[in-house]
Amino acid sequence: MQSLTTLLFVILALAVAGYFLAKSRALQVAGGDIRGLVSLPSQHALNTVLSTVIPPLAAILLISLYLRLTDGNGSWFFTLVVIGLAVTGMALSLIGIKQQARARTFAERWIMGLLIFASTIAIMTTVGIVLSMLSETINFFGQYDWRRFFFSTEFTPRFQGDSELGILPLLWGTLYVSFIALSFAVPIGLFAAIYLSEYAGHRLRSVAKPAIEVLAGIPTIVYGLFALFIVGPGLRDYFAQPMGFGDSAISVMTAGLVMGIMLIPFVSSLSDDIINAVPQSMRDGSLGLGATKSETIRQVVIPAALPGIIGAGLLATSRAIGETMIVVLGAGAAAKLSLNPFEAMTTVTVKIVSQLTGDTDFASPETLVAFALGLTLFVITLGLNVFALYIVRKYREQYE
Repeated sequence: MQSLTTLLFVILALAVAGYFLAKSRALQVAGGDIRGLVSLPSQHALNTVLSTVIPPLAAILLISLYLRLTDGNGSWFFTLVVIGLAVTGMALSLIGIKQQARARTFAERWIMGLLIFASTIAIMTTVGIVLSMLSETINFFGQYDWRRFFFSTEFTPRFQGDSELGILPLLWGTLYVSFIALSFAVPIGLFAAIYLSEYAGHRLRSVAKPAIEVLAGIPTIVYGLFALFIVGPGLRDYFAQPMGFGDSAISVMTAGLVMGIMLIPFVSSLSDDIINAVPQSMRDGSLGLGATKSETIRQVVIPAALPGIIGAGLLATSRAIGETMIVVLGAGAAAKLSLNPFEAMTTVTVKIVSQLTGDTDFASPETLVAFALGLTLFVITLGLNVFALYIVRKYREQYE
């Protein structure tokens, strides 16, 4: 296919020309009085633009996919097909402009097709990701015993052979760091949301809410450096060493606390929006029955907003499980099973990155294990989503 940029420019030019031609023809058909038309001239113009643009773009997508699969090169024939579709679509839409033509209905059908295509792309992307991980995972288990992968307590890859690639220490580190982060972020974020939505005045809320949400815009590498140079040494000097838990500044507690700070705006902002969405009539009814403000919040507002709060917690959980940079700088890369929160550990995502970094052989189990780790993490996250959806639906039915 010839230059794609030039081809797109030609299609755009035809669409612009079709827009003005359709408007002009619609006015001509109406005899100068648009009240005689079933659809407005602008709707006829929109239908012409969509008829000119969508078919050739679909052809470009299909031809590109065909050339990719067959390792072929584009030709003038494909270019003529694309331009021919654009010209044909514009001509047919212009010919179809009549007084009784329902151009709005035709345009809405084009738009509905685009929406269905967008939904299909999202679904197919997910399916493609799963299939790509699944195929490489199958290759991995063809070279490495699945029982050793799921039940071994060691993860020590050696590219010379005799590797131990057990997932248990990585899962433990992931869950441990996430648990500490959520234990810190969820209560603080939820309490902040309750205060901002139920107690804070307008002036304080207008300042405090954006200030909390600023935390969400800080790059994770900055949080990682904060964990490495500030939080880690502080925890080591004031907690770990005096209490006899070790002398390392890199630990699960360091990464968990900093990750918890990063997650506060996710929990707070979403919970605040959900709490504000609870009808005021429910609050007024509770207060009218003699309940105090705190009792109203505890027994009426929070239960009514619980599905959204669970959704906020789920989003924070997914964010915590998928975090990498904070764990690398704050918790280290040691795969181990330990209850001591002041020891260095690592997570699944960190090992996925480390196993795919550098000049590695993608046919070896030491590299393919990254895909098995990714698929396992995907299944765990999917399970959390399904469980949370069940809880949300259960409580939502109670208050609808």
